[in-house]
Amino acid sequence: MLKQELNEYWKTVVDTIQEGVMIVAPGGIIVSANQAFLQLTGYEMGDLVGQPCSCLNCTSCHLERKRESGSRHWCRLFRDGFLKKQRCVLTRSDGSRVHIFKNASVLKDNDGKVIGAVETMTDITELLEQETKIEAFKRELSGRDTFHGMVGISAPMQRIYSLASNSADSDAPLIIYGESGTGKELVARAVHEMSNRRDFPYIKVNCASLNESLLESELFGHVKGSFTSAIQDRKGRFEAAEGGCIFLDEIGDLPLTTQVKLLRVLEEKVVERVGDNRPIPINVRIISATNKDLRKMVAEGSFREDFFYRINVIPVHMPPLKKRDGDIPLLAETFFRRLQLKTDKNIKGISSRAMDLLMQYSWPGNVRELRSTFEYAFVTCQGTMIHSEDLPPVIQDFHPLSGHSFASVVPSIDKQERLKQDLLDALTAAHGNQTRAAEILNVSRVTVWNRMKRFGIHAGKKVWQE
Repeated sequence: MLKQELNEYWKTVVDTIQEGVMIVAPGGIIVSANQAFLQLTGYEMGDLVGQPCSCLNCTSCHLERKRESGSRHWCRLFRDGFLKKQRCVLTRSDGSRVHIFKNASVLKDNDGKVIGAVETMTDITELLEQETKIEAFKRELSGRDTFHGMVGISAPMQRIYSLASNSADSDAPLIIYGESGTGKELVARAVHEMSNRRDFPYIKVNCASLNESLLESELFGHVKGSFTSAIQDRKGRFEAAEGGCIFLDEIGDLPLTTQVKLLRVLEEKVVERVGDNRPIPINVRIISATNKDLRKMVAEGSFREDFFYRINVIPVHMPPLKKRDGDIPLLAETFFRRLQLKTDKNIKGISSRAMDLLMQYSWPGNVRELRSTFEYAFVTCQGTMIHSEDLPPVIQDFHPLSGHSFASVVPSIDKQERLKQDLLDALTAAHGNQTRAAEILNVSRVTVWNRMKRFGIHAGKKVWQE
């Protein structure tokens, strides 16, 4: 392609670029710009050409001009010859401001004389908005409705938080009872994070995942030659957790022989590696968890009574989700926001009918099942709201059994009306500020948000209407 043809097509090439491109003369007078630059700034070409680039009020340029006062260079670009990844804000033609990344370089002729400069600008407004949303959500997750990763404001969960806090600095064995999916490991980790052992290891062992011989090697370690595949000495999990905590999950699945050896660990604070008889002193706090009835197992002879009383010093009982239904909207909102950020799908909320179904369901899989429900809904939802048909069929088809009717988990009609009126009064007193309304009602801000959605209330300038 001839040079003349290249020049003819150059304008088309530059206008195809998504980033804004501006060319200025050595004195900073704008010579040309591409279409992306005009869209970015809101100016017409005739408004820009012949104007000084200072008309854009770019924050970084202003700072550079101030910094370079007294120098023969009016702009750092013409002193250094380039600018790399400069983050700044410029003013559009309508007075609004836009955040950009800017790169720039001087242009020289064949003799090395500076004849101008070219700048490229990338709009990062959406990126900043996404960062702001993520930071806001992080702050929300670390706010008053969470406790070391656990979400809930119900009375049962407040008792769990209090017990975990009070027992954190104790060295006594702690055991967490609860159905599968209630968050037992979250409690264990929270206790470790609050304890004076927080700077030492936190080691988890699933007692149900290994057979007896492998489990003992995993817990206590082994010496070379103690069994066929023991080709070298190996530390166990207790030694690895020195100074910290070891979390024994599914402790109800421990074989009786392993229970005997753990009983010695608890009483004498020593372990012996498989194939060795030398005691190794340890300083480890034991936290365990189970979804089984250990007292019943003791009575049946499948769990040692002496071991039970040694691990059952501080029992913590995690409530099933159906016993903390007041936390369902808050948990739903948490999982919704996390997936909204993770998937970047344009799903804006949860319909009232879908929330009613979530409140009605019995949740045999507890919090874990609720989280999976939203993962499912984000796959099936094709609109901007999660509706009842987007939920798993088992939830859509659920019919409460006698004694667990919808009325038992959702307030009565009269109570609903009182809740609605109280919310309207609080919003009026707070001039629409949801955080202040939450303080007036002594509930969380997320609860105010969910009630507004449930009752069809939206914020206006002076009045809140249905």
